[in-house]
Amino acid sequence: METIRLLIADDHALVRAGIRALLEGLEGVSVVAEAGNGREALALVEAHRPDILLADIAMPQMNGLELAGRVAKEFPTTRVIILSMHSSEEYANRALQAGAVGYLLKDSGLAELELAVRAVARGETYLSPAVSKHVIADYLGRTGGARPRVGPLTPRQEEILRMIAEGQTTKGIARRLGISIKTVEAHRAQLMDRLDIRDVAGLVRYAIRTGLIGPEG
Repeated sequence: METIRLLIADDHALVRAGIRALLEGLEGVSVVAEAGNGREALALVEAHRPDILLADIAMPQMNGLELAGRVAKEFPTTRVIILSMHSSEEYANRALQAGAVGYLLKDSGLAELELAVRAVARGETYLSPAVSKHVIADYLGRTGGARPRVGPLTPRQEEILRMIAEGQTTKGIARRLGISIKTVEAHRAQLMDRLDIRDVAGLVRYAIRTGLIGPEG
């Protein structure tokens, strides 16, 4: 497995240190540099050419959205994940339009951080489940998407899919159901395989489209 090389950009040193500690505990992940503002981050992307730039949406000298646009244009092999406190579709859409391929809420846990990093490293787009729900609900509202009922899933699979679509973390689902994190991850993998869906955003879209949850939860 090739090492995933990351650069962290955030104007708070303690936040960077915390994220770095989490990332360096993951197998096959290496943090190559840290930046305290957008301009420094752009220079470090040029110097290190990381696989992924994890960038705060609000930074001095160049914010995360502008940075994502510059990186997407000038260094397209570096994929950008935006870190944000905002779960509304407006911010997520702006990030994706700017050139980011991931949008992760700052209150996400380690399991979701790892999901985001590995998904983006595979070439996928990743949105935190809570954000995906807003974005997809807005899309369905504009397109009048139909919502047939879920068919081929077991009751437990429906339960886990519903909890994923509601934005609950892997750890939270495991604790609520009294099962291990690895079991939740196995159920998620089975859901993706059974439904031929490749990311969490797709699971959320399926849950809303089929009526398993409503756009407002």
